[in-house]
Amino acid sequence: MRRRLIDPRPLLEHDFGPHHPFKIYRLGLTYELIEAYGLLEASIVDVMPPRLAREDEAIGFHTREYLDTLRLAGEGSSAPFSFRHGLGTPDNPSFPGVYDWAMSVAGGSIQCAEALLSGNTDRAFNCSGGLHHAMPNHASGFCHVNDGVLAIQTLVNAGKRVAYVDIDAHHGDGVEHAFYSTACVLTISIHQTGRTIFPGTGFAEDIGDGEGRGYALNIPLDPGAGDAAYARALDIAILPALRAFRPDVIVTQLGADAILGDVVANLRMSLHQFERFLLAFRTLGCPWLALGGGGYDVGNVVRAWTLAWATMLETELAETIPIQWAVGAGSFDIAVSKLRGSVEETPTADQVMEDLERTLETLSGSVLKTLGC
Repeated sequence: MRRRLIDPRPLLEHDFGPHHPFKIYRLGLTYELIEAYGLLEASIVDVMPPRLAREDEAIGFHTREYLDTLRLAGEGSSAPFSFRHGLGTPDNPSFPGVYDWAMSVAGGSIQCAEALLSGNTDRAFNCSGGLHHAMPNHASGFCHVNDGVLAIQTLVNAGKRVAYVDIDAHHGDGVEHAFYSTACVLTISIHQTGRTIFPGTGFAEDIGDGEGRGYALNIPLDPGAGDAAYARALDIAILPALRAFRPDVIVTQLGADAILGDVVANLRMSLHQFERFLLAFRTLGCPWLALGGGGYDVGNVVRAWTLAWATMLETELAETIPIQWAVGAGSFDIAVSKLRGSVEETPTADQVMEDLERTLETLSGSVLKTLGC
């Protein structure tokens, strides 16, 4: 089977601004590290530039008024009610070409879904995707168009049963919102508790509504969570839920902001634990669509997503970062020499584990019970 990688380099012409924490150049550095490791050379790899999502595709989730406002913002026009749509804020700036940026990210994720549906590809990765906070009528949390929702809708419209797993430090609220009332999509989000971080949602009691009741699984973690908490949640809740749901396709949002050293979140996951998630997703044995997401320590982001692509290719990588990449990354003040860093697991405090056990107990009587775990 072939593997599809969306080339993020056409997106590098866009910029959220010099003081914004969302650095688009991380996409180029990720591609370059993947290339430096020789992960584009396999005969089964297809690298494709992203296409613009069509409006009829985006309108499956977003309102026409919002898309029209986003287009005007990208053209530099004065769009009415732009602030009402979350545009022109410090989080979601209206930079030149913002519509093309957002629709290209979304188009890349839809292309991945289409590649899986073709039957010729079983794993596809759009590292520019994973913009999970965008809502139907407004931008949110650095996200203008919700590419994950549009990709999942593409799969669901083709009759596929989809499991979505979000390991970003922030709750995958936009994706959950889209599928909160359906049993066709299982949404799972493990994230820093909304009591301490944006978007302030995603609690264990939020389990879906109507036909979708029991098909939304949220695992909020206290700050400083560490590897043991992640390992426990993966083994006791996430993997059992996925196996019980038996998806036709798994879609993963691989935000790297939960990794130790991020400047926005405080979950202290190691790159080793991040890789364990990747290996667990691969063992499910179903078609896999991977998306990027958050991540504000660029060295963490590029290493995490390079590990993701290597895992999808079932390729073992040397621990030492290729010197040619390290030299180029230095111009961005990125200085990392080891792919996974320290072999030591990040510690988990007793209080964090106690709170997690209460969450898992809540889930055992709701979502996990619904799924038959």
